[in-house]
Amino acid sequence: MSSQTANMPAESSGDDKGDVLLEVRGLKKYFPVTSGGFFQKVVGQIKAVDDISFFVRRGETFGLVGESGCGKSTTGRSILQFDKPTAGEIRFEGTDLTQLGSEQMRQMRKRMQIVFQDPYSSLNPRMTAGMIVGEPMTVHHTVHNRSELAERVRDLFELVGLNPEMAERYPHQFSGGQRQRIGIARALALNPSFIVCDEPVSALDVSIQAQVINLFEELQERLGLTYLFIAHDLSVVRHIADRVAVMYLGHIVEVAPAEDLYSHPLHPYTQALLSAVPIPDPAIEANRKRIILKGEVPSPLNPPSGCVFHPRCPIADASCESAVPELIEISPEHWVACFKA
Repeated sequence: MSSQTANMPAESSGDDKGDVLLEVRGLKKYFPVTSGGFFQKVVGQIKAVDDISFFVRRGETFGLVGESGCGKSTTGRSILQFDKPTAGEIRFEGTDLTQLGSEQMRQMRKRMQIVFQDPYSSLNPRMTAGMIVGEPMTVHHTVHNRSELAERVRDLFELVGLNPEMAERYPHQFSGGQRQRIGIARALALNPSFIVCDEPVSALDVSIQAQVINLFEELQERLGLTYLFIAHDLSVVRHIADRVAVMYLGHIVEVAPAEDLYSHPLHPYTQALLSAVPIPDPAIEANRKRIILKGEVPSPLNPPSGCVFHPRCPIADASCESAVPELIEISPEHWVACFKA
């Protein structure tokens, strides 16, 4: 296990850490790159997620942010075992999910669900909204008859702010925000305790985003849910997350309580991301400093040596090219992987 994994506070130890629901240790997910015809040979590996560790407390929202392609969604899919991790541990309520068989994982998924990014492609166009919401209960045999299923579907529609009379409509007959509410209702069908929200508002209009974010917050308070909230928009995460982890090229570079991260970002990458977030005060917006990163995000097929951010970092020096910085706790619960922080 790497030094980053060893240093990261991945376990609860008393009241200061709270009740840990999910614990990720040394997670890696590499995708093989092959060449050739019939006899294909592995010629490289895409390091989508490269040795990350974090924990999520019961009842909190843990934000995971970064640019497209940094490994956020792969992390979420690996936690749910949609993508089998290359290495690492994923402990949910103390059980290492990487060691479970398919039937054991199937039972575990009753307590772990996902809300996808695209509220249209994630819904079967040949099924009515009621059928979509009711399918998990049918598959897992959590209802005993059709009348119980219909009543439960009706309750779920009302819970997410949809008229139950809409249950007979098909996905194309709903707006984008309504379709996402159907996806949320489907995720809630099995009474989960943990939901991976994989960029659930990025495909929606800004006005609708706020409504869906408010719905997530209301459901969390009402049902005691725990969220892993994945997004590339830091302004969205700020409104819902209790703690935030910033990812870059498969690595976590900073973790902190949300307000601490937004008011005192320590990693140069986090500072650059936040400098691009608009501020509604014209005077402050006109005078604040923008941080423009040079170059492009390197390929995860051939990531840079040392600190993966050093080719684009405005304060990098020779030491950043040769050594990988560890996540160090700079202040209570504020961790950063940077030699200059």
